[in-house]
Amino acid sequence: MTDSPLQIADRDAVRTITIDRPDKLNALDSATLDALHAAADAAAADPSVRAVVLTGAGSKAFVAGADIGEMAALTPAQGRDFALRGQRMMRRFEKLPKPVIAMVNGFALGGGLELAMCCHLRIAADTAKLGQPEINLGLIPGFGGTQRLLRLAGRAAALELCLAGAPIDAARALQLGIVNRVVPAADLEADTMTLATQLANAAPLALRGILDCINVGGEAGIEEGLEYEAAQFGLVFSTDDMREGTEAFLCKRKPTFRGR
Repeated sequence: MTDSPLQIADRDAVRTITIDRPDKLNALDSATLDALHAAADAAAADPSVRAVVLTGAGSKAFVAGADIGEMAALTPAQGRDFALRGQRMMRRFEKLPKPVIAMVNGFALGGGLELAMCCHLRIAADTAKLGQPEINLGLIPGFGGTQRLLRLAGRAAALELCLAGAPIDAARALQLGIVNRVVPAADLEADTMTLATQLANAAPLALRGILDCINVGGEAGIEEGLEYEAAQFGLVFSTDDMREGTEAFLCKRKPTFRGR
């Protein structure tokens, strides 16, 4: 569809989802939130997709935030519904059974940082700026920013970013653990696709088990997390991929994983 806010492209087993609103710095309005949720569902259901890259169109912004023009007219009840809509979409990506990489190519502010944080891994260009500036609009983060910053970067950093509302550069974001890697802007796409291809070639059921374990462990106590990990560890012994991987290692050859 020509009026879609997204561009979706597949290369081998990697699906790239690009938010395509460069004139709005890829801001998240309701239609884009819904399109992203549908794209996450489609990626989860497609067996040919083994890894997902999420990015924004143009060189200026990953996502510069939620669409302020749309938000300005909302009532309190509508504001809550808008927050829940965004949270549901981001939770869908966070719980996707396939690795999702945020390719942060510019501004990741407000809803943009929240979207990046719901991805499993984040690679940022050295020119990127990240932050939660909602306080400057008399707002607070509504798509999970307070909660994911707290978990990724800790209480002190979460408070600083949300209360001060000032963006930080990619190097500072790396120091705080908000992003996994920072690379030169010219290398961002190539480096991201290299990592995505590496993940796409890994054992899909083991990847899913790892994602599940970390999701559960991040929201549970240590005993519950360990019990869940042991159960998932046992389950992978029933897979052909586990047999292929161990046999390939013993035979000193490269494994071919088929996701079964």
